[in-house]
Amino acid sequence: MNESEDTGMKTHYICQTYSTKKGGLAVDKLFQYTTAAQAQERAEREARSDACAGADAYMVIEDASSGEVGPPQFLVRCGNVPEHDDF
Repeated sequence: MNESEDTGMKTHYICQTYSTKKGGLAVDKLFQYTTAAQAQERAEREARSDACAGADAYMVIEDASSGEVGPPQFLVRCGNVPEHDDF
């Protein structure tokens, strides 16, 4: 997570994995990183695992003063992942 003291905004870099449950996708694991590259590398590595249906790496920006989080900005989407509108 990166913080900007000037704007009060925090950037979160997330790797989110999915597994197949009852014919659909379910969120399996969430990992948070300090850089986009770390999140992307983890998503690519997780997606190669037999236990993982797919993985996303994305970033979100949080307004530290209100706690509001903006929409995800995808860095990479690997394997079987939900449609962007379902996220």
